[in-house]
Amino acid sequence: MHTPGSGRLTGKVAIVTGGASGIGLATARRFVAEGARVVIGDLAVDRFASVQGELGDSAATVQADVRLEADVEALVATAVDRFGRLDIAFANAGVGAFAPIVDADVAQWMHTIEVNLLGPLLTTKHAAKAMSNGGSIIFTASLNAVQPAAGMSAYCASKAAVAMLAQVAAMELGPRGIRVNAIGPGLVRTGLTEAMWLIPPIIDDFDENAPLPTTTSADDVGSLVAFLASDESSSITGTLQLIDRGAHTMRYPDVIGHLAAPAAPEPGA
Repeated sequence: MHTPGSGRLTGKVAIVTGGASGIGLATARRFVAEGARVVIGDLAVDRFASVQGELGDSAATVQADVRLEADVEALVATAVDRFGRLDIAFANAGVGAFAPIVDADVAQWMHTIEVNLLGPLLTTKHAAKAMSNGGSIIFTASLNAVQPAAGMSAYCASKAAVAMLAQVAAMELGPRGIRVNAIGPGLVRTGLTEAMWLIPPIIDDFDENAPLPTTTSADDVGSLVAFLASDESSSITGTLQLIDRGAHTMRYPDVIGHLAAPAAPEPGA
C-alpha cells in the first residue's frame, strides 16, 4: 500500500465537501500528502484559518452548503479558477438524526436527506461537468447503507440511496472514464459520532459486533479514499467499499436500548 508522500496524486486537483474536520479533513491531508491540491467546502468557517495554516498553498477553503446548487457550483469553480482543473470530487459532507419513526420530525428528517443525498447529487452534477475525461468521484455512504439501525431511519435511508446513486452515476459517467464509488465506514470517532463515546456500553456493543478487534480512524478512511481517487483503482466503479471491521456480517448495536438503560451506579455508591 502506498504511504503518504508517495506522490500518486501529483498534479491532480480535488474538492472535498465537509472537509474542515473528521474524515473530510483527514482525506484532504492525505490528498495533499500525495501531491494533490484541494479545495475544501464546509460551513464551519471558524476552522478555515487552522486548515489553511496546516495545508498551506496546496489548499483553498470555500463556505459551502451542499444543499444549495449555487454553493456547489462556486466550490467547483474555485477549484478550476485557483488550480486550473478538477480531477477528484469527494462528496463527504453529512449529518445524522436520531428518532424513532413514530416520533420523527419531518423537517429534521428532510434536512438529513438533503445534506446526505442531494449534496452528493449536486456535487456530482457540477464536478462531472468541470472534469475532463477521466477522474474519480467518491461519496461517503456508511455501514448503514447495508445495515439498518433502529432510530436512524433518515440516516440509513439516505446512505443506502447514496450507494445506489454511485451505481447510477458510474453507469452514466463511465463512457467519459469518470469513476464513481461510495465508501461505507463503520464506527469512526469524529465530531458527528462523538456523543456515542459518552455512553460506553454503545462502544462496547460496536466492538462486540465487529469481527476485527482493531479500530477505524479517520486516517484509515482517508487512505481508502486516496486509493479510490488514484489511478490504482482505474477498474473500480459503481461500488460500495465498506471499511467497517467486518461489522456488516453481524448486527448493529441496540442504540435505543442503551439510551433507555439506567445509568450505571458510580463506584462505591
